[in-house]
Amino acid sequence: MKMEQGMQLIDGNGKFNVDGLKDFMTATEFAQSGLSYAIVAIIGSQSSGKSTLMNQTFHTNFEEMDAYNGRGQTTKGIWIAKCSDIDPFTIAMDFEGTDSNQRGEDDTAFEKQSTLFALAIADVVLINMWYKDIGLEHAASRPLLKTVFQVMKRLFKPRKKTLLFVLRDHSKTPLACLKTALLEDIEKIWAAVAEPETLCSAPLREFFNVEITALPHYEYQDEKFKEQVSQERFGGSDRLCFVSENTSSIHVVNVEVNSGVAQLRQRFVHSIYPGGLVGDREEVEPASGFPLRAEEIWKIIKDNRDLDLPAVKVMVATVRCEEIAGEKLKCFTFDEDWLKMKKTVQNCPVSGFGGAVSSILETYLSEYDREVVYFDQEVRNAKRRLLLSNALMVVRDAYDTMLMHLYSNTFNRFKTSLEQSQNEGQQYVAAIHFYSQLCMREFDQGCEDAAIQQSEWNASKFREKLICDMLSEMMAKYKKRITRALAKRVESLLEAGERDTWASIRNLFECNTEAAVSEFSDAAVSFNLNSSEIDTKSQHLREHARNLLEMKAREAAAAGRVLRRMKYRFSQVLGDYENSMSWYNWTEEKNLDEVERNALSESLRILSIMAAMRFDEMPDQIEMVLYSSLMDRTVPDPSLPNTFMGASDTWEEVSPKATTLLKPEDCKSLWMNFIEKTKPMMTGARSRQDGRRRTRRYAAAAGGAAAAAAAAGVGAAVVGPAAVAHVALGIGGMTRVGVAMASFIGDWDAVAAKKAGDEASITVRKIIKRHMLKLDNFNPNENTDNSANGIVDDLVGETVYFPTRIPTTVPMALSMTL
Repeated sequence: MKMEQGMQLIDGNGKFNVDGLKDFMTATEFAQSGLSYAIVAIIGSQSSGKSTLMNQTFHTNFEEMDAYNGRGQTTKGIWIAKCSDIDPFTIAMDFEGTDSNQRGEDDTAFEKQSTLFALAIADVVLINMWYKDIGLEHAASRPLLKTVFQVMKRLFKPRKKTLLFVLRDHSKTPLACLKTALLEDIEKIWAAVAEPETLCSAPLREFFNVEITALPHYEYQDEKFKEQVSQERFGGSDRLCFVSENTSSIHVVNVEVNSGVAQLRQRFVHSIYPGGLVGDREEVEPASGFPLRAEEIWKIIKDNRDLDLPAVKVMVATVRCEEIAGEKLKCFTFDEDWLKMKKTVQNCPVSGFGGAVSSILETYLSEYDREVVYFDQEVRNAKRRLLLSNALMVVRDAYDTMLMHLYSNTFNRFKTSLEQSQNEGQQYVAAIHFYSQLCMREFDQGCEDAAIQQSEWNASKFREKLICDMLSEMMAKYKKRITRALAKRVESLLEAGERDTWASIRNLFECNTEAAVSEFSDAAVSFNLNSSEIDTKSQHLREHARNLLEMKAREAAAAGRVLRRMKYRFSQVLGDYENSMSWYNWTEEKNLDEVERNALSESLRILSIMAAMRFDEMPDQIEMVLYSSLMDRTVPDPSLPNTFMGASDTWEEVSPKATTLLKPEDCKSLWMNFIEKTKPMMTGARSRQDGRRRTRRYAAAAGGAAAAAAAAGVGAAVVGPAAVAHVALGIGGMTRVGVAMASFIGDWDAVAAKKAGDEASITVRKIIKRHMLKLDNFNPNENTDNSANGIVDDLVGETVYFPTRIPTTVPMALSMTL
């Protein structure tokens, strides 16, 4: 695209060429101009030479009318082109002519719309008119000027815009006369336009810089038209004062007298500099926003809405700043240094992370600032904040990851240091003081190094987490210490089921828990906690100990375990009684009902201990209630459960601080099950008691047999050594006698009777051996009655112990045997 030839910005039907303008901006690099540009538009009647004037002045190549083909409409819509070799960057806009018979008398909408667009978009508006039409009502563009002034007063706030009247084909009429007539017409038209309430009687000079220039005839004075004409003829540029009837409307106009297009072109060089042709540039907008601004202005005009240029300015600034911010955010997101930093920090902490990221961010923020510097300040600042916010969102994950590395490394170093200090035998609280402060200093330094300058982030969340986890590590150690001190010992106390079980548990609980709490409070000072926070943590330790105690109690209170311990206690009491009934130490037997009641009472104590947790020293009546309900009355009928200790789920006989482990109904059920389990044990005990009584009777017979055998042994010893063998056989027979007697009693008693026979045999053997079994020196010829008498004397004095522990002397045994 040849930019001097231009492109159609708006066609004859009013359609805006968005894509064409985008290509134009790219090809001409207009967007890079910033604020250093000017826009010149030309309006006027059809076939008045507007395109020719633009081409001759700005070296553009707009299509011109071919006079040889007749006069008619050439330019349709609005065209745009780049001016060549003019500084600053200048855009020329060629508008469709007014008063066109192609559109007809009634179709003036496009004329008004295009005129309004020219005033809104251009810095300098050229009004092209024939010099001979000055003084005429319609031919002198009076309707066009009226439209221009109406729009300016209604839609624009006071802002100097340059109106440059170009008088074409000037000949003999003095320019001063033309100038006077034209200025009078301008002032009359301005005064006739109704004033908005907000701009009552605003003078023309507050809106326009009016300048007038004249050009020779293009066809008849072609060379003169094109070349720069010396200003000597009229003394150069005359600055004239025009005074209307309203003296407040005095304003200054510059009149270029009979100059050529070269001179006119020169007026646009450095047009935006102070004293240049362009007027007020206080609200100039960056060139990059031109496409959007032009499109939006035309859309508003087409929709026949009031044109609010400040709003358009804000809209353009908003869109362009958003676009630029989006570009910078994208550039930052894919920045190689940033991507490398982001990848590295995923695996390990990066030294200098904060400074490096802050530098990258600042680079793109500075670029944004340079590109939006000329847009509305409020808008660009708002979009900068949004850009920064979005960029920080991109950075946040990496920043958090960096702090997480610092947190993890610091916490692990803290734990490792504590473990090492414990292995070296250091005092735990002193180690906490030293390593907590050391690790926190290192963490704070790392966070400072990771800080992003453009953000208000801080590491307080991670710091609090680190302190919390350090405290949790301490808490875990003290909880473990409490658990070691309480768990096994509580289990043992509950298993033993002694009368002072809960008093012992309370003492154990208070001593170990308070010792741990006191030491923890000393260590927690290292973390600058206030007293309420330390109290809260200490209470957690107490709750842990209490929960541990309750857990162990509930484990011990499981129905199966309680029943097992009750059975064991019952069998223990019963076993102690039966063990006291030794076969070798006979005593009077107790009443088994009394023994059973003692065993039940001991078992019932276990049940009362496990019925509830006693956390205070207040006495309770659970054991008494259980005793009176279960021991002092017959076990109730299972079909009437509510008659047993009430139907409550808790015990009314305990302190409010106590915790129920076994409800009354549970105790009832356990007791009934227990009674059923102990019935076979009592049946066996009674059976064994009966057996012992029968064994006592047969043991007496065994004693007599033993005495007889002993007497036979004495006789054999007197007769001679040969009879000793018969004595031995007699002694062995004593065992068989005991077994035979036992077989009459039963298998269990047979064993006991055998033991009784064996005991009798051993006793007799000891006596015989002591008195007469020194066979190497035995002489039957020297035998006297002394030996026999000694044996009898020993038997008389010897006590033989039988299973029933009844002392039996030999004379009694002999009498029983005889």
